[in-house]
Amino acid sequence: MSSQRIYRSDAKIGRFLSVLALSGVSYGLYRGIQDNYLAEILHITAFERGIVEFFRETPGLLVVLILAWMHRFTESRIFKIGIAIMAAGLIGLLVSSSGNIGKIIPVLFMVLFSAGEHIIMPVKTTISLDLAKPTAGGSALGITSAISNAGNIAGFVVVTVLFFVFSRMGFERNDPVPFQGVFAVALALMIGAVLIVLALQESSIKIPRRRFYFAKKFYKYYMLEIFYGSRKQIFLTFAPYVLILQYGADTSLISLLLAICAGCGIIFSPLMGRLIDRVGYKVIMVTDTLILILVCFFYGFAHRLFTPQIAFVVVCINYVLDSIISLASMASNVYVQAIASSQEEITSTLSTGISVNHLISIFIALMGGWIWNRTGIEVLFSISAFLGILNSIYAATIKVEHRPVQGTP
Repeated sequence: MSSQRIYRSDAKIGRFLSVLALSGVSYGLYRGIQDNYLAEILHITAFERGIVEFFRETPGLLVVLILAWMHRFTESRIFKIGIAIMAAGLIGLLVSSSGNIGKIIPVLFMVLFSAGEHIIMPVKTTISLDLAKPTAGGSALGITSAISNAGNIAGFVVVTVLFFVFSRMGFERNDPVPFQGVFAVALALMIGAVLIVLALQESSIKIPRRRFYFAKKFYKYYMLEIFYGSRKQIFLTFAPYVLILQYGADTSLISLLLAICAGCGIIFSPLMGRLIDRVGYKVIMVTDTLILILVCFFYGFAHRLFTPQIAFVVVCINYVLDSIISLASMASNVYVQAIASSQEEITSTLSTGISVNHLISIFIALMGGWIWNRTGIEVLFSISAFLGILNSIYAATIKVEHRPVQGTP
């Protein structure tokens, strides 16, 4: 599908997409080493991983208040601020990444990076939908996601190659120098993104933002965010740790898997967007759980069904399937666009939805670490499968809003 069929004729998307690409590479570098950095340099246990995630995801809970505080700013200015905050977080991580100053300070800078990430999350979606034609919202989100994933792939591949080279040079897995090098490269790229984003044309329109926006018509969206936030957090927080702690995966392998996941994102994000536009957001939200149940089962029980080597391969494949399933989350954004009556409602609703999502996510992260520590990963991922089933059952109750085709009365 050509860009002319997706974006408005007056839309200027070049710099916006360039920033997404650069920040995507930077994020890929950061994300590629995050879990191994926590496990091997900061020596964060599975239980402590849940505590770290509690604080790291707190900005997501507070994002609606942060955006309300920025109510005088345009969407593009907020986007610029978010990118700058991510750069500041990387500066702090580079300075504190030696591992000799304890766990708290590096985690605080991870929280700062996360704050910038969550600030741009709703406005990035809003800008993408605003640039799109009314009937191509899913396709626009698919392209935006694909570009970000392309950047992520570059970052992940660089991490994979660098850590392979570092291992050949004799660096141990718990040596902070390779991690410092990756943080430095990620910072350089994010500074480049800051310079480009500053050149974005400022919109003269300021969209009012409410601290919390709970319109009755969005009630089901908020409930779906609760279910989705619960099941998502278990995978986001603990799936990499299953690979690292249970199967001994090193940084190169984790980054390679993330690169494969991002590659699948490039392929499947536009396809998912078109599928949402074609079959509807409701169908996607209901059916994605069928694969989720399989993923949860193998995460929790592969080590009991297969030999360690085969179980490791199965869980790696599982990790990729997990990432493909997560693409279906864009269906809820299209659902909001379909029932919203203004751009203000879209921004306010998505912002509140992120906060609702994270309200449950941060507690799930804490509980997940405790459940893993007390009962094992079998129970943890069984709970995730159950939450996914509840998500699909609830999504089936949605009434689809039929929008008129552009050009018809």
